Amino acid sequence: MEISDGLLGPLLLARSAIDRSAGLRGDEAWLERAWAAEKTRVLLVHEGQTLIRRFTDGAALVLMAPAEAPEGPRYLLGVDDDGVPYFAVRAPLPPGEAAGLRNAAVLLDDRDAGLLVYAVALEAWHASHEHCPRCGTRTEITASGHMRVCPRDGSQHFPRVDPAVIMLIHDDDDRVLLARGPEWPEGRMSVLAGFVEPGESLEHAVVREVLEEVGVAVTAPRYMGSQPWPFPRSLMLGFVARAATTELRPDHEEIAEARWLSREELTAQVESGELRLPGQVSIARRLIETWYGGPIADLDG
Repeated sequence: MEISDGLLGPLLLARSAIDRSAGLRGDEAWLERAWAAEKTRVLLVHEGQTLIRRFTDGAALVLMAPAEAPEGPRYLLGVDDDGVPYFAVRAPLPPGEAAGLRNAAVLLDDRDAGLLVYAVALEAWHASHEHCPRCGTRTEITASGHMRVCPRDGSQHFPRVDPAVIMLIHDDDDRVLLARGPEWPEGRMSVLAGFVEPGESLEHAVVREVLEEVGVAVTAPRYMGSQPWPFPRSLMLGFVARAATTELRPDHEEIAEARWLSREELTAQVESGELRLPGQVSIARRLIETWYGGPIADLDG
């Protein structure tokens, strides 16, 4: 089965329904008015989690008015089509049901999923970039959470993401290559992935990572889609590629096990519980199901 381009469709962590409104981040007068407006809504985020409210068929973020929000670093997330501003505040969560992206994203609509991904990504960056990399001075938050400035040397620092390639490899016998890392439990497997190195193209990273991790040479990597993965700050860039060789020689520091699977073998192993696939929130799951030809029902489905 040939995998066509552009079949990943909307990815759960790549959704959004607001304008990020970058031009307003430095407008102090507008920010002050927005924070005072009753219609403004605030999302609390703490260590990657927020409060949610569950319904029969999904969930929604618990959003509050600015007057109800606790003190804490404040990030502008944007404005929706109705002119409602959204902010995130980094602060401990009050009592309620707390959830992170891995559990909540499949339950949230486009607006709420986009807001939570954005807030979690900003929080993670700020938590690890509190000091100037040049002189070590504690930096100050500006631009409504989208820049930190060193008060000593004046250097400006902006949120960064780490690009990572994630690739589904298939061979001429129409088998898929799955693997697991040493820290993963028995049976939990996924496609291969790795960070892009300095001075490297995405396509070269695909070829290099597969060869390094399992000893397989691949050809013709094709881009399929991307989504943020703020654990803590990655951007996952999905590819498919065809194997030119099939002998598996895993690098056991990174790969505990790797195997080729036909659709029939994958189905049987999933149904028996021998194999567990990545969760629905991941681009890995979508790549596998695109190759498979449809949804796969398992414990995480």
